[in-house]
Amino acid sequence: MIKIAIAGYGKIGQVRAEEIKRNEKTELIAIYDLIKPDKLSKNIKFCESYDELLKQDIDAIFICTFNNVLAEYTVKALESGIHVFCEKPPARTSEELKQVIKIEQNSSLILKYGFNHRYHYSVIEAKKIIDSGSMGKLLWIRGVYGKAGSIDYDKNWRNYKEYSGGGILIDQGIHMLDLMRYFSNQNFSKINSFITTSFWPIEAEDNAFIIMQSEEKITAMLHSSATQWHHKFLLEMCFEEGYINLDGILSGTRSYAPEQLIVGRRKFEDITHAMGKPKESTTWFENDDSWKLEVDEFVDAILGKNIIKNGTSKDAFETLKLVEKIYENSGFYSDK
Repeated sequence: MIKIAIAGYGKIGQVRAEEIKRNEKTELIAIYDLIKPDKLSKNIKFCESYDELLKQDIDAIFICTFNNVLAEYTVKALESGIHVFCEKPPARTSEELKQVIKIEQNSSLILKYGFNHRYHYSVIEAKKIIDSGSMGKLLWIRGVYGKAGSIDYDKNWRNYKEYSGGGILIDQGIHMLDLMRYFSNQNFSKINSFITTSFWPIEAEDNAFIIMQSEEKITAMLHSSATQWHHKFLLEMCFEEGYINLDGILSGTRSYAPEQLIVGRRKFEDITHAMGKPKESTTWFENDDSWKLEVDEFVDAILGKNIIKNGTSKDAFETLKLVEKIYENSGFYSDK
């Protein structure tokens, strides 16, 4: 049994705890949070500090805390000889993350970052189609990831740059940026971005509008929004031979559902009937096992049964660096 601890027992920490409990190879033995939960199993020790948590007899730790301590906590765990699963974003800045990677490279420990969108079944199937080469060359990508916020959205810690590193882009839009990099295998070097606070009385951004292009002239557009009002996830990819759309994504609230994979094949040879309205195939997904699949990969890597394929420190660094470049290009925070 792999003995596991959790630092940060909020919404995501509790989601991770449920998957750890379900996994036959893992045992949750300790947690640390600023507030002691009202209900906690007698078999799970509550620690008053992170240092106390690291002193427990544990093999691995899940770090689900505020962003401002993610890098620090990861460094401390690795230096203590503990495997680490850290939530996204990997840090507030790439400079914070560099220290983590330096320590990781000098150890044999497993380090994984939580980008669970890669484990949704629509994403897995889309990746298979793309990698098969049947769609030809990727031409462009266009994505929208928007949410409505909540009645107390302006009071959420994620909107205080000191704690989070930014606003909606680093919090939610980072998932879409990760998928764009994942599907395209591109590094986007040319960036034009507009970062705004349109509605919410917060110091961070509530909207990010981005156009990016790689050295291979593949263009990507993203709108990350906290003023969508109707939750929306849409990722469209156009190829030489057709298109792949990811429309909707399953979540705990199912407010982004349904989750669909739409594949269309280009046809304009028959100008009378096929042009502009190709035949599509739509696959609907009813189950979200992304949280489970992430934990499984992490656990199996610790046991030496595989390597980390998704959520590597390299991927995390490149995606975070892209977030930084978008912020820098907009001048949003430098103007404040």
